[in-house]
Amino acid sequence: MSENIISETTRQQQTTTNVQEKAALIWGTADILRGLYKPHEYGKIILPMTVIKRLHDTLAPTRDKVRETLETLSDISVEQIRNRKLQDASGYAFYNTSVYTFQTLLSDSEGIEDNFRNYIKGFSENVQDILENFEFDKEITKLANNDALYAVIQEFNSKKADLGADKVTSTDMGYIFEELVRKFSESYNEEAGAHFTSRDIIYLMTDVLLINEKPSDEQIVRTIYDQTMGTSQMLSAMTERIKALDANASVTTFGQELNPETYAIAKADTMIRGGNPDNMALGSTLSKDAFSGYTFDYLISNPPFGIDWKKDKKAVEAEAATGDLGRFGVGTPKISDGQLLFQLNGIKKLKDTGRMAIIHNGSALFTGNAGGGESAIRQYVIENDWLEAIIQLPTDLFYNTGISTYIWVITKNKSPERRGKVQLIDASKAFTKRRKNIGNKRVDISETERELILQAYGEFRNKAYVNVDTSTDKIVESKIFYNDFFGYRKVTVESPLKDENGELVLKKGKHQADPKLRDTEDIPLTEDVDSYFEREVLPFNPEAWIDEKKTKIGYEIPFTRLFYKYQAPEKSDDIALRIKEIEARIIKNFEALSGQDVEVEG
Repeated sequence: MSENIISETTRQQQTTTNVQEKAALIWGTADILRGLYKPHEYGKIILPMTVIKRLHDTLAPTRDKVRETLETLSDISVEQIRNRKLQDASGYAFYNTSVYTFQTLLSDSEGIEDNFRNYIKGFSENVQDILENFEFDKEITKLANNDALYAVIQEFNSKKADLGADKVTSTDMGYIFEELVRKFSESYNEEAGAHFTSRDIIYLMTDVLLINEKPSDEQIVRTIYDQTMGTSQMLSAMTERIKALDANASVTTFGQELNPETYAIAKADTMIRGGNPDNMALGSTLSKDAFSGYTFDYLISNPPFGIDWKKDKKAVEAEAATGDLGRFGVGTPKISDGQLLFQLNGIKKLKDTGRMAIIHNGSALFTGNAGGGESAIRQYVIENDWLEAIIQLPTDLFYNTGISTYIWVITKNKSPERRGKVQLIDASKAFTKRRKNIGNKRVDISETERELILQAYGEFRNKAYVNVDTSTDKIVESKIFYNDFFGYRKVTVESPLKDENGELVLKKGKHQADPKLRDTEDIPLTEDVDSYFEREVLPFNPEAWIDEKKTKIGYEIPFTRLFYKYQAPEKSDDIALRIKEIEARIIKNFEALSGQDVEVEG
């Protein structure tokens, strides 16, 4: 797999001069907005203007051809035919028929507002949808009324602000949007991670998903879906990786996003990459599934965790009631955290040969009681033999949280050696500290560390992997378990009810249970219930019995316990010696300050 991984050096080059210059230049527009807008409101202008300029510059080479084609269409009234011919002329799934460019707009300062509106109206309907989601029209009025519109357009028209597809790659543009969204999020004290996932995490996910993809004499044809796509950078990265294997690969991306602004960015990026903008949907994936009935080759997503699904409750429960016909018939988690609902949605949308990488926090591993929604969802994916691996990531890896996170790798078509088994990988120590923190993100997964994780994943062994570099040891540990290892029976242990004389209470000749003495035991599926009961319960409670009608099956993945390393406590003599050394330093410092000698007893 390593030979297929794009060089980290190349990626770093993509994010240095070009990206930094463009992002800094665009952010410089904030100087014009200062006073007119509060810092957290700058995004209302800068994000849509960046999209408009990106579209403007991308269309520039074919602008004259579009204008010439428009003149030949005066007698054609069928809108679909007009759109197709204008799209053919532009070379993209969008176009602009306006007589204006950013340059000509600046030649008429008095008419700047009307002319700019005219320019925007010249865009095709799919671009109009993008701008409507930014709610940009009212901001144009505000800028014009405060004599700022001309200055903003002038700033974006500088030579250094060329954002055309021939000057700025889709990957670069993704980084630019990430940088801008991060700045706006920080100025608003908002969680930047709600908008995007950093590239080191994305590239690990893509490389895990594509580990078995090989260059082929036949054209690669793949579909990719991100159910919480943000600005669509996961889709872009997956496309980039597949194209690295086969430059002529046919890759079709699909995505859904709840936030209107990030959806607008994703849709614009998709159009510029030559994708179908109709494959980008706005709305809640849980309650308004835009791709019902679709299945995909690859799913990649970082859904929200620790977020309630109250707004989707009615629709989700209605769909759950349809059983196998819907996505959520298996069960639903607690209303306070809907992350496992996204896992169910993803499974429903996987082809029989499909693969999914989805990020969860630790609660997805173990929360919920046996028979409850969370446990039932884990049981569903494990008993169907779809859970291939779980990778624990380092803490402090995300912009908006420092907690432990995990990549779940799910597939409906495991390779023979993986069938009936689950691989757990502890990569929590595989990180490099950042020189400068970004929010809660204090570490990165470097190329070296990613290779180590991929090696552990690919070899599928019980083994610890160590890569020693000049600074520290990077340890990645892999463990393999059979599926039923994670299951257990929660059995109800009853004790007999006795009267005040200590006599057993019988009803119809049967012992009655004392509810005050009722207890439960979690018995692994790998153990015989009777043997466990005789060994662990009867020696301490000879009269106890199991109420088999109340037995429930549960599944949990005790990741932390399985990778726990015992550390012997420090010896008392060593502690005493260390305390004495500390006392000596304290005394020495006191003597230096006071000029007096201090005697210590003992």
